[in-house]
Parts: sequence; structure tokens; C-alpha cells
Amino acid sequence: MEISLKTDEKKEDQLMEEPSSAKDQIHSGHRQRVKEEYLKSGIENFSDVRALEMLLFYGIQRKDTNPLAHALLDRFGSLQNVFSASVPELTAAGIPEHAAILINLVPGLARKAILEKEEKELKYFKNSGEIGKYIQSCFIADRDERFMIYCLDASLKLLSRKEVSHGVVNKVNVDIRRIAEIALTSKCTSCIVAHNHPDGIPEPSKDDILVTDRIRDALATVGIRLNDHFIVCNDSYYSFAEHSLL
Repeated sequence: MEISLKTDEKKEDQLMEEPSSAKDQIHSGHRQRVKEEYLKSGIENFSDVRALEMLLFYGIQRKDTNPLAHALLDRFGSLQNVFSASVPELTAAGIPEHAAILINLVPGLARKAILEKEEKELKYFKNSGEIGKYIQSCFIADRDERFMIYCLDASLKLLSRKEVSHGVVNKVNVDIRRIAEIALTSKCTSCIVAHNHPDGIPEPSKDDILVTDRIRDALATVGIRLNDHFIVCNDSYYSFAEHSLL
């Protein structure tokens, strides 16, 4: 069985490497060399272009993916923005749909893996920095704005995490009644709400401050405390509690 699997892998590599023109002869064996470099040194030593080029190997056969990797980075400005792009945006940039889905899938899988690990290890929050780091991981590479609620017990143990609403960039409707229902169902004593600003600016708007006050007041009527409201962007967050807005 092991021999058969290795043979299949070699056939697949040969198919992906098979030159379709005289020009492609120059690049014959290139993919295998990049794979060997990855296996030897890891992704840390790859440039953004080389890393993206290698990922595209598995979505595009028989084509030099280096120019496509350059084109994506030029168009979107950074590797982070490439992975935040939607499938339609990627296909509009000239990427085949199956390769665009592959790119779009990567951050979602990474987010699921990180949350699974942190939820197993993190039973209790100790401070706002720990909470902020955890909540940031919930919004990795999100291009759309989402509003989340985190329900806690008296010891600041995380009881549940729920998405309240999901919208397009900068537009998300917050259902305060739903927030209260989720909090009551979880039997929590306090909760935290959070949403992301996909444009990368963590400062709260007037609407953000207003809706926070309404959520706090609504939860208080059912005996639940709103501990904090976090606004998350790519590499930072804003805490309402830390800025004395609660």
C-alpha cells in the first residue's frame, strides 16, 4: 500500500510538472525544487511571492504560477490582503475558481485550528490582554464585519461563543434582543461582545458607542454584566473597558 501511494504522488507531480510548451521546458522540475526547499527549510524562509507561488501549484496545473503570485500581491498589496480577498475578487484578478477557493479556504482553516487549540487550553481568562488575544483569533482574515458575543461565568470561564450577526464590509446589524437571549440561554453572569473593522481602524464610531450602551443596559435588566466590547482589526484591538467607556 505504501508503494502504491508514493507512485500515485509521483504521477501527480509529473502531471503538475509536465511541460506544455518549449517555454515551459525552462521551468521543468521547478515545482519539485520548491517543494524540496519547503521540506528542508520551512515556510519561514520563503518570500511572500514564493509562498503564494507554491500554494498555487495545488490549484493550477501545468503553468508557471510565479507571475500569478506577483500579480496577486501587486493587486491586493500584501499577502494578508490576498487571503482576505473573496473568491469573486480573486477570479476577477485572473485566478481560476478552484485556485481562488483554495486561497480563500486557507485563513478559514487556520482560524478554526487556532480556535480549537485555544478553546481546549484556555478555560479561564486572567486579564484583558488574554481576552483580547483570544478574540483577535476569532476574526483572522475576516473581510466582512461580524458581531460576536462571548458568555462567561463568575470565574471568567468561557461558556460559549456565538455569532450575532454577519454583514458586508462596515455594515452589520446588531440585534440586541438576540444578544440578551444568547446570554440568558448560556446562563452566564457576564459577557463580552466584539466586532471587527475590516478596514483596519480599531477606533469606535459614534454608532459603536451608542450600541454598546444599549447592549449594556439591556443585559443589566436581566442581571448580566457587560464586561467589555472589543473592536478588532488586523493586528490590534480596542477595548471599551480599558478606555473607560463602560
